[in-house]
Amino acid sequence: MSEVVQVIGGGLAGCEAAWQLARRGVRVRLYEMRPLRSSPAHTSDALAELVCSNSLRSDQRGNAIGLLHEELRRLGSLVLEAADATRVPAGKALAVDRTGFAGWITGRIESEPRIELVREEVHSLPDPVAIVATGPLTSDALAQSIADLCGGSLYFYDAISPIVYRDSLDDKQIFRASRYDEGDGDYLNLPLDQAQYLAFVEELCRAETVPLQRFEAALYFEGCLPIEVMAQRGPNTLAYGPMKPVGLVDPRTGERPHAVIQLRQEDKTGGLFNLVGFQTRMRIGEQKRVLRGLPGMQQAVFARFGSAHRNTFIRAPSQLGPELDHVDRPGLYFAGQIAGVEGYVESAALGLLTGIHAARRVRGESVCAPPRASALGSLVSYLTEARPKGFQPMNVNYGLFPPLEGGGRRVPKQDRNRQMSERALSELEAYTAQVAGRESRLA
Repeated sequence: MSEVVQVIGGGLAGCEAAWQLARRGVRVRLYEMRPLRSSPAHTSDALAELVCSNSLRSDQRGNAIGLLHEELRRLGSLVLEAADATRVPAGKALAVDRTGFAGWITGRIESEPRIELVREEVHSLPDPVAIVATGPLTSDALAQSIADLCGGSLYFYDAISPIVYRDSLDDKQIFRASRYDEGDGDYLNLPLDQAQYLAFVEELCRAETVPLQRFEAALYFEGCLPIEVMAQRGPNTLAYGPMKPVGLVDPRTGERPHAVIQLRQEDKTGGLFNLVGFQTRMRIGEQKRVLRGLPGMQQAVFARFGSAHRNTFIRAPSQLGPELDHVDRPGLYFAGQIAGVEGYVESAALGLLTGIHAARRVRGESVCAPPRASALGSLVSYLTEARPKGFQPMNVNYGLFPPLEGGGRRVPKQDRNRQMSERALSELEAYTAQVAGRESRLA
């Protein structure tokens, strides 16, 4: 097979797409502009660097993201294999050692003979067959080329949380627990009483933030709002959001706190912890002042401060067909967050699908779409069938799935989600067998 498929972008989607192509005997040229040129959020030249949280969210099938994890595992996902290999304690969530995860994927990509890794910037869209997986931080030149094809690009702002050193926290004011779990949990918890909580909200509301450019509106993804923006929505917003105390009891008082700050382990050794849900665009000096005012964090040393960055994505419903290639450029695929999904796993999922689709195109095989009732099929349905006007990136959720037969809404939510999960995995079996095709003979 002589044709080489170009994949632009060495993030989760690009690496997954390249891996799926290579598994099917297709030669790949994978472009990554780092380290020649970096982005506002990246800090290394490793492939698949996680620039926001180190969590891939819930690993439970009662949650749609947990179901997507399982679907990707069954389809031989590189990203899920790496996540399982570099997992760190995080309760029911799938969290990874950030550095180990990126290093694991980089090693696999660099050692795969069918993948040529090219460290240079791509300035314009290539001819098909190709996959654009440049992510939300696409460089200006390529973003303009995409905008010219798509009739303009859209954006929103994303924010990341600070990371602190574990040994800089005050153990006397911290307890370890996961929500509803007995015994030692996987999270560090900083409890706040009502007065401490309200004082913290007040400090957030008056904290100085990094200004946006004059020509840019403050458009945020609702699932990743800066904590100071949430605080401005009302004094109780955080207590019902990232600081909710449900399922947690402070062992020092035997009672549930008014609010709680959870910290999740970042690395295998447990030396770094991420402030869960504390994404922010406060200035660095303000982050130090406000966060060190919290109990247990008076001497906190920051390994990384929070920040905000601009995300670019296309209006997928008017631009992409059912195979996730462009309606005016068949064979030019879009994967990852630039295609209109939100989240690490959702991005990897589109990389997997576009890699499969591109391989089948190169090999002259028929189109094969994931079942509509699966998490993969539901994501594709949202991207291709949602209303183009006002389109916004979306995480996978059971609201995107087709309803169950027989009035599923009357079924308790937990049972309904279980039934949707079982239906999805059952229907995925035939798809998994079909897309594997000649893969086993090519390995």
